[in-house]
Amino acid sequence: MRASSTHPPSTTGPRTAQVSRRAALGLGLGAALPLVAAAPAPAATGAAGSAGTAVGGERLARDGVQVRGASRPPAVTARAWLVADGKSGEVLASYRAHRRLAPASTLKMLFADTVLTRFERTAKHKVTAADLADIPAGSSLVGIQSGITYTVEQLWQGVFLRSGNDAVHVLSHMNGGVARTVAQMQARARDLQALDTHVVSPDGFDHPGQLSSAYDLTLFARHGLRNADFRAYCSTKTADFPAGGGKTFQIQNTDRLLTGAWGMPAFEGLIGVKNGYTSDAGNTFTGAATRDGRTLLVTVLNPGLAGNGVYEETAALLDWGFREAVRAKPVGTLVEPVSEGGATGGDSNAPAPKAGRTAAAGATGGPSPWRLAEGAAGTAALLGAGVYALRNRGRGEATRAGGRHRR
Repeated sequence: MRASSTHPPSTTGPRTAQVSRRAALGLGLGAALPLVAAAPAPAATGAAGSAGTAVGGERLARDGVQVRGASRPPAVTARAWLVADGKSGEVLASYRAHRRLAPASTLKMLFADTVLTRFERTAKHKVTAADLADIPAGSSLVGIQSGITYTVEQLWQGVFLRSGNDAVHVLSHMNGGVARTVAQMQARARDLQALDTHVVSPDGFDHPGQLSSAYDLTLFARHGLRNADFRAYCSTKTADFPAGGGKTFQIQNTDRLLTGAWGMPAFEGLIGVKNGYTSDAGNTFTGAATRDGRTLLVTVLNPGLAGNGVYEETAALLDWGFREAVRAKPVGTLVEPVSEGGATGGDSNAPAPKAGRTAAAGATGGPSPWRLAEGAAGTAALLGAGVYALRNRGRGEATRAGGRHRR
């Protein structure tokens, strides 16, 4: 079944209700979450090195809300979140930044950062049945058809605007196949020092062991936005997409903070970046916005609020960040890629879980199931892709209402 939107239909009210709810997040509920004191706190699971140093700073491995010098952030319900300055990389506030959770389609940011530069946007590709054969049942689709020729630009519009797994798989096959793309994504994550991330599929679909974190997803967004095409695609609201026979149909970006759809007011200065939903991940979102020359990045994972909750909580954290950025002292930093001179900020050497553990179980905060070492990435990815193909026969994803839904 094809999903109609990135998230289950909004159950929230009109625009005024949205603004009131957002204001409540920012003003009325802050006391519900205590701030973490400067004294050592229990470490949250995530990218901790052999010496106990977390990537980006030891405070990011702690449990509880992390903030210094600023007013307390709004009390959001997300299982993990992070606010960072896009230019400096300073993390202004966070909650369980390195907690490993299912990422849903926010993982497509890593896919784009890995594959985007491999093809000219004007290049053309005639889609074959083989390109579409291994798409997981229940995936979100942009509507790609075998036998139709698409430009690379149109395929990326399908990825960013409609979160189309069909577009992801066509690009993956153009790139040498799903297994090769997964291996490249894992190697790219390692270079970006996104050590909480384990890639099983390029599209973000729920698979055992497919995990990331608020910290890693923010790394993907920050680095991706340095590419002009990435930035252009994620900020595009609508585009005309080939329907065959010389006809087109319009596709709309499913990022409600960008478009102002489904009763959610558009956020002033929003750039993008990527939203997602699966039954394991819940609603996920990484957003970037610019005001008065400052760009902030916010990642929100699996809030307890349905409908527009992930957008409301992102907007509330962005509002807090723009208001408090001058006073806030960093609690950590977004590290630079190793290939671009970034100093290594830690390592993930946690033991693998027991066999049979799924991504949903891993989402409770346990260590990542198995990791691909860069040198063995190709072999491991080939094995993983075989399991991935077998598992996907007839496999969909249940929504909170019990249906099949995926973006």
